[in-house]
Amino acid sequence: MSLLKFGSKVTALLTCSLILTGCDEATDKPITPTNIDSNSQSATQHSLNLSMFKKGAFLSEPNIVDCETAQGTKTKCYELITSGAPAGREPGPFCPRTTTDGADVSGSWFSKEGTGNLVDLTGQFILKLDEYYGDEKWVLYDTKTNKIRYTATKESCSGAARPDVEEQYKQNCIECELSYLEDNFSLTYLIPVTPIPAKSSGRLRTVGIALDGTELSGPAPINAILGSYTIAAFDDCGGHINLHQGYHYHSTTGCTNSDDTEDGHAPLIGYAIDGYGIYAMRDASGKEESLDECRGNTDATRGYHYHAASPSENMFIGCLHGQSVRPAGGPPGDHQGPPPGNSPDKH
Repeated sequence: MSLLKFGSKVTALLTCSLILTGCDEATDKPITPTNIDSNSQSATQHSLNLSMFKKGAFLSEPNIVDCETAQGTKTKCYELITSGAPAGREPGPFCPRTTTDGADVSGSWFSKEGTGNLVDLTGQFILKLDEYYGDEKWVLYDTKTNKIRYTATKESCSGAARPDVEEQYKQNCIECELSYLEDNFSLTYLIPVTPIPAKSSGRLRTVGIALDGTELSGPAPINAILGSYTIAAFDDCGGHINLHQGYHYHSTTGCTNSDDTEDGHAPLIGYAIDGYGIYAMRDASGKEESLDECRGNTDATRGYHYHAASPSENMFIGCLHGQSVRPAGGPPGDHQGPPPGNSPDKH
């Protein structure tokens, strides 16, 4: 997970020209960036469309600012400010409370195979973690009361939702609440208005932004999480919360999907940080498309775009096809992370 700090700027590059309209949370009127002549903007079939985002996805109206890519290209960026909470729903549940709790009151987790659907994080699943992972040290519950140990406070969330889990929070199911975030918590995405193709593919800790305004995160540090005998529980939508990113996704299970497309193509789930759309893995008939190493392909309607990996693969896309934007105040490329599976980022 990316090392976003409260109020920090997450930078993103959209490789398609933008439709500068959307819905205002209070009025449902079209949103027009404050310093752009809307008459000069023309929609193209490959444009990011703000009307695809859910009502309430942004804290304020979009704006246009100067920015520079990690490769040194100066351009104009579209600024999106978000709250760290998914628009339109409350996150959770995450950790079960007892070993008898069922799927209706608990969340989900990656399968040990690293592919396919997420597994239900039920009380019985917690009870049998030693069998599941083949390690008798897995005991996340009180053997006398069958109550599951979980991070129930902001302090324990802070000490556990990190790669270097503090000793007292090992052998815990990890969950955090949105109420733990600072009162003025916000995240800012900088998205260039004009696409800039990259000469070579790249990786980022932040993959992109979902249609509900929350982060599509890079790979979770699985080795660190499991090595501390913890489970960084997801809700059934494939996301969870920490103090640096708020709510963010590590997999897609359909919660951010757009409506079905007229041509049967897989639904849109969000936009990558380089601006290309990210679509669900399968189309309306359940088929997967032939993809490149970044999990992308091209068609006449959408241009180049990505398709998300299966929920348990701990990734959305394989790499970035387009350029990314230099983070504010940072050196070129300091936002670029290691390949999937070796990320040092937050849970």
